[in-house]
This record gives sequence, C-alpha cells and structure tokens, in this order.
Amino acid sequence: MTIALFQPDIPQNAGTILRMCACLGLGAAIIEPAGFPVSDRHFRRAGMDYLAHVDIARHSSWSAFEAWRRARGARLLVLSTKASVPYTDFIYAPGDILLLGRESAGAPEAVHAAADARLLIPLRAPMRSLNVAVAAAMAAGEAVRQIRLGVAGG
Repeated sequence: MTIALFQPDIPQNAGTILRMCACLGLGAAIIEPAGFPVSDRHFRRAGMDYLAHVDIARHSSWSAFEAWRRARGARLLVLSTKASVPYTDFIYAPGDILLLGRESAGAPEAVHAAADARLLIPLRAPMRSLNVAVAAAMAAGEAVRQIRLGVAGG
C-alpha cells in the first residue's frame, strides 16, 4: 500500500505521514509542487531519521503520478470530506494508493474524477475536517488492519 500526498502545504504534516509510512512499512508518493522545499528542515525534523526507511516516489505533476499509478495497475482511493463512503466500510487491497489532498484546498476535481473510490472519515457536526496526518493515520491503520487480517479484497 502507498500513501500519496497531493501538493502538500505543511512540511511537518508531510514529515509525520512519511514517518508513519516508515513505521508501518507503507510506500509514499509526493505529487508536486509542494508548498515547501522537500529538503526543508521542518520536513526533515518531523520525519526524523525515519525518512531513510521509507520508499518515497516523487512526481513532478498530477499527470506524472497518474501515469506511474496506471502503469502499476493500482486503485486510487481519495480521502475526502466530500465523499460518502466511510473509510471503515471500504475493503482495501495490498496495492492500493490512498491519496490525501492539500491541507489548504483538498484535492481538485480531476483527482476526484480519477479515483476508484472516495472515502470519508465521518465527523461530528459542525466539525469540517481533521489534520491531514491524523486522517492519514486513521485510514492507513484501517487498511493495514484489513490487509494483515486477510480481509482485503480487490
């Protein structure tokens, strides 16, 4: 499984997500342009020495990422506040790519249109959204749980 970050804005969130990927044995993809230099000290501080333990695929654009994903035959799952399928009701597969949008704007319609599934973390009203790193951890945790238990489908 891979966690993809669409044009991330906040280096600390990206570093935290990459650290989680290293700890859980997940791949990572960064779709640029990012809102910070990927070598930024805040990014490195949040990821600490864990970044050496995660396979990070960097893509210069959405179209470059899409070509990479399609060549792998991977399903694209977009975590979105605009989705209707709860992330806990979805059946994950080992090759899936879970994409999170920008902290400031989410993912554009082109990303949503390309998705094989759009997943939601149900929130209590009037709350709008979770921190992107928290959302990534929740959905990745459920996906890893299913895959390791052999629940995953595809």
